[in-house]
Amino acid sequence: MSSRILVAEDDPKQAHLIRVYLEREGHSVLVTGDGRTALDLARTRKPDLIVLDVMMPGVDGLDVCRILRTESSVPILLLTARSTEADMLLGLDLGADDYLTKPFSPPELAARVRALLRRAGKSVDPKAPVVADELRIDPVKFEVRIGDRQIDLTAKEFDILHALAGEPGRPFTRAQILEQVFGFDHHVLERTVDAHVMNLRRKIEKDPTNPRYVLTVQGRGYKFSEPQP
Repeated sequence: MSSRILVAEDDPKQAHLIRVYLEREGHSVLVTGDGRTALDLARTRKPDLIVLDVMMPGVDGLDVCRILRTESSVPILLLTARSTEADMLLGLDLGADDYLTKPFSPPELAARVRALLRRAGKSVDPKAPVVADELRIDPVKFEVRIGDRQIDLTAKEFDILHALAGEPGRPFTRAQILEQVFGFDHHVLERTVDAHVMNLRRKIEKDPTNPRYVLTVQGRGYKFSEPQP
């Protein structure tokens, strides 16, 4: 099942980027830019997890964390530009479950959220559709659409796309793709991955030579594009 996540972040661009990433993970996301509203939403909407910026107007994130921890055991991930050990320990002592310093990688934030939800017994549904702009990947229906147009993919093309899109921004080596998609069949060569990716791009990209979704990572392999802020 998807989770309800409250994001309290006063930087609109940062909040938008976090929201896009978490929604692509299948979550329902509430966003606010101040601590007092974050407290109200946490009490009334009962989120499964809170992403909480430390530096916010009104009631700051540390105070929100301290107050909420007396009322609830909801997992809290703190975000802050402060990077000293003392700041980190203060946040954890106030009851935060994890701590991420700015600037951070959105895929890392998504991974931290997944880990916290697993610990809390609330995992992301691996069967949830993945949506990126006009592209929609539905693992239950084994269906890929761009807008209203259905794209016919082979089983391996679909599996590669779904694996990459499940962790946008994370580079996958060819060996890792082989392991996930082919089960490390020793008769399958790494260049087979390149052939599948080439065919996949022909089907889903407007310009396969300048791909929007499936990107090459020089010297490593491939990744699915990250959302733009």
